[in-house]
Amino acid sequence: MLLRRLKAVAVLAALVLLVFLLRGNRWWPPPPTRVAPVRIGIDVLAADGFALLAGKRVGLITNQTGRTRDGRRTVDLLAAPGVELAALFSPEHGMEGVRTGRVEDGADSATGLRVYSLYGQTRRPTAEMLDGLDALVFDIQDAGVRYYTYVTTMGYAMEEAARRGIEFVVLDRPNPLNGRAVEGPILDADRLSFEGYFPLPLRHGMTLGELARLFNREKKIGARLTVVPMAGWRREQWFDQAGLEWVNPSPNLCSLAGNTFYPAVELLRAGGVSVGRGTETPFELFGAPWMEAEKLAGYLNQRGVPGVRFEPLRFRPTADVHADQDCQGVRLLLADREVLDLGRLGVELVAALHRFYPQDFELAKTIRLLGSARTLARLEAGDDPKEIATEGDEALAEVRELRAPYLLY
Repeated sequence: MLLRRLKAVAVLAALVLLVFLLRGNRWWPPPPTRVAPVRIGIDVLAADGFALLAGKRVGLITNQTGRTRDGRRTVDLLAAPGVELAALFSPEHGMEGVRTGRVEDGADSATGLRVYSLYGQTRRPTAEMLDGLDALVFDIQDAGVRYYTYVTTMGYAMEEAARRGIEFVVLDRPNPLNGRAVEGPILDADRLSFEGYFPLPLRHGMTLGELARLFNREKKIGARLTVVPMAGWRREQWFDQAGLEWVNPSPNLCSLAGNTFYPAVELLRAGGVSVGRGTETPFELFGAPWMEAEKLAGYLNQRGVPGVRFEPLRFRPTADVHADQDCQGVRLLLADREVLDLGRLGVELVAALHRFYPQDFELAKTIRLLGSARTLARLEAGDDPKEIATEGDEALAEVRELRAPYLLY
């Protein structure tokens, strides 16, 4: 009898240990997500009766993400009495956030206002577009990644507003990847582009309002800048902890899970890899016809990257790189986002593909988003990815010091 009980206890202990390991060394079930009632910038502005914009002729840079926590469009609120909404501007992907490639000017069906595209003939608002405006308002949800183009759209618009003495107002929103983590290669100062407005690390941990404050001072823009901060947001919060509805910031950022892996996985695309565009879960997987799923997943799991596991995968994307081709690759499974280092993950993925498929994976082309010539050189030399990732710790500490005066939360 005693022996049977001991055996039962042993079996139960083994099952508990198995679940523990499968959970990425965290106990199951996971703790419930704590949701805080965050009021974003547009909610704060509305609660104050739009006093900041009263009597002003306003232009609004926005898209489908520009809405209150209860779903009302910022466009419609600013078109209300007391504020003269005179012009609309859209970033990459257009007002509805579904376009790819160049976007032409259009019109907003609800208000009849012209929508000037800042991803068409020009990527900066022109003098004609800004004529007669007293204030330019920016309300768009960011992805928390250095190379996301909405950041540069904001920077360019600030510069043009400053040249004409137009007030620039940012209605702040959460960084979906939280505001604490600062990770990954830092963009070289000589590689600034539309996908890199400022020498930031891959994951900068700042809100757009905070970035605007940093750009205005560090780039000496001199804009008449006002940031309407959120109420109730804390730096450790991820998007799902803010109590806000997820609205796709762009066509392929379909979920917080995809947004979480996006900073690392998107690095692979320039090298000739499908990153899941044309599948139901972009950025949660990657692959190519020349990959070996089991071999690659096994190697990446052996690397022990904190917070993530890898499964072999076969898929057939319907769009973008390797469209309509059978691919082998890897699915990424999030085990613990609090210990996930997206900078290291990105370096590990790039290094693994260069190690196993140097004839197929075009490593040199990853510099466009990787942004660091030093990091690329070490990857080309075959250095250990973990050492490459930790080499930049001192530089990241300097970034944290640089950003400190501009943080609002």
